[in-house]
Amino acid sequence: MKFRRSILGLALAATGLALSLGAVAQTPANYKAEYKMSLVLGPAYPWGKGGEIWANLVKERTQGRINIKLYPGTSLVQGDQTREFTALRQGVIDLAVGSTLNWSPQVKQLNLFSLPFLMPDFAAIDALTQGEVGKEIFADIEKAGAVPLAWGENGFREISNSKLAIQSPKDMKGLKIRVVGSPLVLDTMSTLGANPTQMSWADAQPALASGAVDGQENPLAVYTAAKLQTVGQKHLTLWGYVADPLIFVANKEVWNSWTPADREIVRQAAIEAGQQEIALARKGLIEADKPFVQELSALGVTVTQLTPEQHDAFAKATRPVYDKWKPMVGTDLVNRAEKAIAARKK
Repeated sequence: MKFRRSILGLALAATGLALSLGAVAQTPANYKAEYKMSLVLGPAYPWGKGGEIWANLVKERTQGRINIKLYPGTSLVQGDQTREFTALRQGVIDLAVGSTLNWSPQVKQLNLFSLPFLMPDFAAIDALTQGEVGKEIFADIEKAGAVPLAWGENGFREISNSKLAIQSPKDMKGLKIRVVGSPLVLDTMSTLGANPTQMSWADAQPALASGAVDGQENPLAVYTAAKLQTVGQKHLTLWGYVADPLIFVANKEVWNSWTPADREIVRQAAIEAGQQEIALARKGLIEADKPFVQELSALGVTVTQLTPEQHDAFAKATRPVYDKWKPMVGTDLVNRAEKAIAARKK
């Protein structure tokens, strides 16, 4: 009887060890209890919703091995959007859905998307992000110290202000416009005669409400979700001067700490989340009647849609900026981008 109890004890111990080893195999010891994802905007916006979808898919498909917490408002870098990529590379941030505009000071090739009036439509954005140019930019990001996984989209950045309907470059003169810390955007605004003022998004809304700044430039999804018409932004011009693709990325050390199977789960989840996020960002804008624009008009916003001639006047006025920055972005890269856009299927 004593012998049988001993055998049973050994069997139970062996089973316990096997279960323990199985748990270790499922959740390796070097996995963190929580991974930090940085976002500029929360889930009320397509941008933040994309991050939320990504986090949820990863948690579900890894059975909780990879648990991601969202930190909107770029709170991990005290709201300084331009520091986000550096913090990601240094390991302060584990994952991010980041803006090509915000990261362009650290990765010069990302300035491609901020060249004024390069991309005339959504098909042009897709021609770049989903083609060879997009692959090349991902390689540049990897060289810079992060692991790019998928594309998302913040959208075309339109301009609003509290003073007048902007229809020509001369209407920009003297306007104090809130911008992010992109030297190229600062250059573009200054060339048009505006007074660009760099500040975080958290600071921008009270500054607009108080009249400390006259206007701002952002995609329509941001304008609407933030209800900018309630802080004096009654004049909105659809000029599409730049577009702002987003990138789903991981810190390199965090990425390398995961098993190959989990890496593939995270990558596929990012791709799916990116596709859903792009659809959200374009909703109401790709339809023929542009219901998004109609909704804004119904809210008392004066929406100005430029004629082709008016659009060309802005492109001509900012061409010196384009030509100045082309070699800084990379002449060959810009040339390939121009060819991809010319060959796009509209």
